[in-house]
Amino acid sequence: MTTTTANPTPEQIERLQSLASELRCLVCQNQSIAESNAGLAIDLKEQALEQIQAGKSDADIRTYMVERYGEFILYKPAFSASNAALWSGPFLLLLVVMVFMMRGWRRRQQRLAQTSVNTDAADLLRQARLEERYKKDMAGK
Repeated sequence: MTTTTANPTPEQIERLQSLASELRCLVCQNQSIAESNAGLAIDLKEQALEQIQAGKSDADIRTYMVERYGEFILYKPAFSASNAALWSGPFLLLLVVMVFMMRGWRRRQQRLAQTSVNTDAADLLRQARLEERYKKDMAGK
């Protein structure tokens, strides 16, 4: 990492690595700025290091990055009204799928029960016809 800032201490480098692993590279999008070698990622690491050396807290640096680049830069954005659909979407989708599965299962059970009743009624009717035929055959002999 090439920086224009004064030589950082080991503690500052460790803090920078920790913070950089929480921030998404806006160019790569699937890497953190700690993992990326893109020019923008290098610039973001330099900005973060400058702020660390200026005595800012990690929360202050995250807030600065979000104000400048939006919540997309955070790998773990905070829950808010603007992203509530994203957080609750998977749970709502799971609930909808479960409701449809339960309705389908109940309908299948009802169809099976109805088929069973129809089959039982048809069996009784056949049995009655066979008994009637048998009685006629026995009476005729």
